[in-house]
Amino acid sequence: MSGGLIASKADRRLLDDRRGTRVMLWVMAIMLFLTVLAAALGLATLGAAALLDRQLAGRLTVQIVAPAEGVRTREAAAALVALRRLPEVRRAAPVDRARLAEMLRPWLGADGADPDLPIPAMIDVDLSSGRAATVQRVTAAVRTAAPSARIDRQESWMAPVRTVMAMLTGLAGGLVVLMAGATAAVVILAARAGLDTHGDTIAVLHMLGSTDVQVARLFQRRIGVDTLIGGLLGMAVAVGVVALIGAQLNALESDLVAGLTLGTRDWAILACLPLAFAVLATLSARLSVLAALRRVL
Repeated sequence: MSGGLIASKADRRLLDDRRGTRVMLWVMAIMLFLTVLAAALGLATLGAAALLDRQLAGRLTVQIVAPAEGVRTREAAAALVALRRLPEVRRAAPVDRARLAEMLRPWLGADGADPDLPIPAMIDVDLSSGRAATVQRVTAAVRTAAPSARIDRQESWMAPVRTVMAMLTGLAGGLVVLMAGATAAVVILAARAGLDTHGDTIAVLHMLGSTDVQVARLFQRRIGVDTLIGGLLGMAVAVGVVALIGAQLNALESDLVAGLTLGTRDWAILACLPLAFAVLATLSARLSVLAALRRVL
């Protein structure tokens, strides 16, 4: 009986069970397929949430809502001058009225382009920092220059989206943990079934002087290799599915899904999953077999 990590042909023949091996391999392929999909979803939503935070941190929208057009125009100009004087402001740009009318067209129709329609003047502002103190100073300066100004943090608009992304990330992480637990449970059941099937062979091995650790090594090698091969198969299919979905999202050319992409670090994490599950299966098989042998003997 060899002591290396890879079993010899003689060791493999001791517990030969080709049908069980095939079943175990395909079960692990399915497990890893689902796990990789869940992990890809979690990593993509986590990256999208981080990108959203970076894009919206320190961004403000200033609305001048004075009803009279002359007052609105004057206050908008004063607010713009005040903003550009502040060192905390990196950029302050007025939003074109034609662009606002186009944005309002789905709700107002052609009336959105009516010059008599009192559309608020708007200014997009990028701050050097999104800290509350910075926002308060900028808000105070704008309201001094334009009393009718209303300041909104773009970050607050997207808070519900950020919450949904956090929920999806947590759900994906929970699914990965559940799949890992299910994999360990399947391994334990397979190891115990193997002990029952090969009870006579194991008894002979013990009479020949084999220890429980040596017997357990036979099972853990078989299960570890099956898990690794099945995991690589499942991951290959899952990567193809993820790549196809990514191509479809990129074809949409939408800002809402632009952040749902996987970076180099994300792909590296996914690539480690088959090996991590193989290690988990090996340890689970070893502990399960040793515990069962101690109870029997």
